[in-house]
Amino acid sequence: MDSGVNAVASLDAFVDLVRDRASFEPGTSISVARAPGRLDVMGGIADYSGSLVLERPIAEATWAAVQRIDRPALEVVSLGRPPFRIALERLAPDGVPVPYETARHMFAHSDRRWCAYIVGVILVLARERGLSLTSGAKIVVASDVPEGKGVSSSAAVETASMSAVADAFGIPLEPRDLALLCQRAENLVAGAPCGVMDQMTCVFGDEHTLLALLCQPADLQPPVHVPGDLAVWGLDSGERHAVGGSDYGAVRTGAFMGLRILSEHTSVPRGYLANIAPAEFERALVRHLPEEMSGDEFIARYERTSDSVTVVEPGRRYQVRAPTGHPVYERRRADLFRGLLHESGEDACRDLGELMYGSHASYGQCGLGSTGTDRLVALVRAEGAAAGLYGARITGGGSGGTVAVLGRRDATPAIARVADAYERETGYRPYVFAGSSPGLTAFGTRTISI
Repeated sequence: MDSGVNAVASLDAFVDLVRDRASFEPGTSISVARAPGRLDVMGGIADYSGSLVLERPIAEATWAAVQRIDRPALEVVSLGRPPFRIALERLAPDGVPVPYETARHMFAHSDRRWCAYIVGVILVLARERGLSLTSGAKIVVASDVPEGKGVSSSAAVETASMSAVADAFGIPLEPRDLALLCQRAENLVAGAPCGVMDQMTCVFGDEHTLLALLCQPADLQPPVHVPGDLAVWGLDSGERHAVGGSDYGAVRTGAFMGLRILSEHTSVPRGYLANIAPAEFERALVRHLPEEMSGDEFIARYERTSDSVTVVEPGRRYQVRAPTGHPVYERRRADLFRGLLHESGEDACRDLGELMYGSHASYGQCGLGSTGTDRLVALVRAEGAAAGLYGARITGGGSGGTVAVLGRRDATPAIARVADAYERETGYRPYVFAGSSPGLTAFGTRTISI
């Protein structure tokens, strides 16, 4: 989600902003938290299939402030949007939190869907951690993580909001639990079938490294340092990305259909496609996978998949082979990428770039490419290693959004030329994501007197 607010560079700037514009009740305190967005460097949609992912927190971030109030309501202000108010009785009739499905329908309308990412974390805390919905809260959010760019604007809002709410109401949360609970809110209230890498990066990211996460389901591994002579940028295509979009959901569904089919022929290690070796997949398994399959045929033969957040729909056709194969190969690409970052020399840099190009092509085979992101990748490839740009790939859930670019630290002029060329061709000037910032855990939660 995106508030349309310009960058809030510091805690003091955010506090000044909310004092001026949020109408907090004086004489009490607010709890404040901050979470950055993320740039998906490698791994992306293979997270829900157990891959290693490599993620970089970006400089852009979301700030959330929470104040307890006596009124029996949640008052939500996302600076730059109309305020939203909901009576606690609607969320917890007679003090009993409503089911997630009820809440999802409550926020399904487009004009209030953004509220699901904030109210959803409160409902999750009520259902999973005993938050009593008997006293209200005012929640104020300011974000400069752009919406629809594939850089986890929703996860930044969720994690910052949940952290501030938990602090205001005295609910102890371990950071890993916070990330998993926020994923639950996005899956079950916002209705977006995301994996966990976004929330984990927002919580644990380090501005000086790539977060390494083995998504089985959320195994943090030692962070990966990017050599000092290399840099990572993000280039926004201007094509809106949405994790809740049908393409992303269909690809995820197709991957779990493939997992169910393969389970008839092999024991998939720990139940994750990413644990299948590419050689075994090619030798013994791929032949069992149809390129595509109708939902009716799958249901008749296999009934359902093991995925808890997607459903195979009758009357719809799904790609199966490409979405199933993607995490098999993406895990291998991510492992190689991590290893190459520990090496030096031009050959290693070129190999890193080729892994990114391979990942981008695999997204396209799954149906998650887009005209704009394909063009940005082509422009980076045209600049090439001679100009200091080694590779690029679409990020996150695909179908538009942002392209991650790897290059030499001194290749900023080449990035500018790519942006110039894209603007001449499309009329859209790409936003350039550059720089990084610490995650939620590093910032902590602050209590501020108002």
